[in-house]
Parts: sequence; structure tokens; C-alpha cells
Amino acid sequence: MNRITQLFNIKYPIIQGGMIWNSGYKLASAVSNAGGLGLIGAGSMYPEVLREHIQKCKKATEKPFGVNVPMLYPNIEKIIKIIVEEEVKIVFTSAGNPKTWTSFLKEKDITVVHVVSSSKFALKAQEAGVDAVVAEGFEAGGHNGREETTTLTLIPMVKEHLSIPLIAAGGIATGRGMLAVMVLGADGVQIGSRFAASLESSSHQNFKKAIINIKEGDTQVTLKELAPVRLIKNKFYDDLQELYKKAPTQQELKTLLGRARAKKGMFEGDLVEGELEIGQIAGLIHEIKSAAAIIDEIFLEFEIAKKEVLKL
Repeated sequence: MNRITQLFNIKYPIIQGGMIWNSGYKLASAVSNAGGLGLIGAGSMYPEVLREHIQKCKKATEKPFGVNVPMLYPNIEKIIKIIVEEEVKIVFTSAGNPKTWTSFLKEKDITVVHVVSSSKFALKAQEAGVDAVVAEGFEAGGHNGREETTTLTLIPMVKEHLSIPLIAAGGIATGRGMLAVMVLGADGVQIGSRFAASLESSSHQNFKKAIINIKEGDTQVTLKELAPVRLIKNKFYDDLQELYKKAPTQQELKTLLGRARAKKGMFEGDLVEGELEIGQIAGLIHEIKSAAAIIDEIFLEFEIAKKEVLKL
């Protein structure tokens, strides 16, 4: 056992990212049943839809699972209320100040983890009283840190200042990647892109196929003026680049982005006009598999890599 398996009472120190439009109860329960920690992604759910997913997840697994809550979303008070009412015991917060909800959740006997992209915010999360921190490098898919710090440099920098458990995220989809970040000081890993391309992911089949066809360099971080996001280069991305040539205002960028573009891409499968959020590591993902097969594969490779390193 290590600090992460102990904290969450799980078999493997592998946590599934709570990705919008990918992380419904089917994926969360499948990851938890396979020995990791599954997370329901509240960011793409109305409060009552979240309640339904929590209730279904409870029926689908007896193992621990959690909810990922991006704090910049509306309905945050309703979402927190539902989490408490449904007696969810683990909450991952992101995109906001950890002080806002940590003490309230801790009073309800909920384990709280906060996602950060820098040492500065990792320390603020620790001071706010969270139980662990996810440090996410710039390779990650979806919304990203403004500092552009990569996982390889971020993890040891955060580790230097942190006393609570540290979870590495961004660019991890293999057992070798997991071993690398743990050597750098992480106690566990959070994996998003690999689980987005799983059988149980709630995203559209078109999006899953797009993930396994990605080559190196096919993703890019853009929209830094609003909230930096890494996505697949498609027509929507090209339209953004054309707009950038005219030095657009924030309002012009918001107008082009519009509403529900991520839903259109990842959930409805529009690969042309949709926002397709995925990490750089997608270039190493070549097959859509079950969550259980993914976890088995990662942990087996992790064990093999550990033995190989000992021979060096």
C-alpha cells in the first residue's frame, strides 16, 4: 500500500480523470471495480443528472468512487448539496479557489483533492486543508494551466514543497509513464485521455475513433485569453486560428466558441465543428479497450518497467 491507495482504500494508485462528456457512471464504476478510483465528471451534468449518475454508480460498484467538480461552473451550490445528500465520500475540485469548499466538505467527512498546475497553487491547496493534490502538466487534455509547465518538471517542483500525497496528471497513459512520475515523487497517477478511449466512456464513438487516430502534434493549446484548452486540430481549431490573425477581442473569441461546443464534439460526435479535448499522449493510444483491460495493462507494464529499471 502507498499513500494514495491508503487514502482512497483502492488496490492501484490509478485515478480516472473526471472528464466532461466522458466520465459518466459507467466509466467511474468500471474503473473502481477494476481496482482504481473512478470519478464522475460533474462539469457536463445538470445537478439532477449528476444525482442520477451517483445513484447508478452506487448500484454498479461497492468500491470507492468520487465526483470531479470544476468550480467555475454554474449550479455549484446545487452540485455540492447533491454530493452531500448522496453521501459521496470523495470529491476532486478544480478550476477555482480550494478554500471555497474544502472546509465545508471536510466537515461532512468527505475526502477532498484539488487539481493544480503549479507549485504556488499546490501550496495554497495544502494550506486550504485538502487531503491530496493533483499536479497536472501542460501535456494534459482539456483545460490547462497558464504556466505551461510540463509534467516532468512540475512533479518534482511540487514535491519539493508538499507534505500531503501528490498525484501526477498530464501525459500519462502507460505503466512506464506511471513509473516515471512516481520516481519523480508522485504517490499516484490520474489518467484522462486513456480512459476517454475506453468502451465505458460516455463520449461518442466518433470521438473515441479520433483519439486512436491521433499522431504526435495533432493537439494544441488555444483560447488562452478565455481559459487555455488543449484540443484536436480540426475545422473549429482552424477557424480559431483564422480569427487570431485579426487580433480578436475576448468577446469575438467567445462568440466563435459559442455554447455547448465541447458537447457537440465529444458527446455528439461532430468532429468538424466540435471542441475535441484530448491530451498529447493520445498519440500513444491505438485501441479502444475496457477500463479493466486498460488498468491491467498499465499495472502490468508498470511492474515490468520497475524490474527493468532495477537491472540498469
